[in-house]
Amino acid sequence: MKAIVKFIKNNKLLSIVVLTYLLLMIFLPMKAIDSSKSSFYYIKEMIQVMPIVFVLTALIEAWIPKDMIIKNFGENAGAKGALFSFVLGSFSAGPIYAAFPICKMLFKKGASVANIVIILSAWAVVKIPMLANEAKFLGSRFMMIRWVLTTIAILMMAYIVAIIVKKHEILMEDNVTKGEKSRIRIQGEYCVGCGLCEKLLPEYFTIIENKVILRQEATNDDIKESISIIMKKCPAKVIGYHYG
Repeated sequence: MKAIVKFIKNNKLLSIVVLTYLLLMIFLPMKAIDSSKSSFYYIKEMIQVMPIVFVLTALIEAWIPKDMIIKNFGENAGAKGALFSFVLGSFSAGPIYAAFPICKMLFKKGASVANIVIILSAWAVVKIPMLANEAKFLGSRFMMIRWVLTTIAILMMAYIVAIIVKKHEILMEDNVTKGEKSRIRIQGEYCVGCGLCEKLLPEYFTIIENKVILRQEATNDDIKESISIIMKKCPAKVIGYHYG
């Protein structure tokens, strides 16, 4: 029973979907059948698309240096970064959910919040194949006006999101999501950005926007000893252990 409760807590969305299907099967069986057909269609599509996306993401992560991502998609990439992001999103293939693992990888390697927003938005609404079909069915004038206005809206949205959402907040949230499996606790909001942890163990810690981010969990006992030393030397005491 405890295992079931724990599974439900860790998979709330999936549990809600399953419960909804059960209720539909009981009260509206025909709707449940129609919904199941649609669900199986999208599941089949994901099975076909996502393995390719994960392989592509792994190849990009392994082959493209972090410095290159920072230079072309990072905070200081400027108009060039926005242009590259827009082109990448516009010439993408596959459904929008395929963009998320790729964007997460680019984000962790140094892409800015604004450029991630541009990639996702362009991927969703201004892909080149979609524009061709839009012009075919609704006319080229309609397509061009809609494309121009959508592009302006994307750039504005990217600028606003970058002001509201900070990069270290997203990366810290990613660490919190893995919290129950991780023994290292980081209180990034108190970090002063001294860089001591990154200097001593760059493979485990990095500094982004003057905030420490955990790259990976430590499993080797020797590394844990080194991390313990860093914990003691950290001037703001933001690195510690938790046992949740």
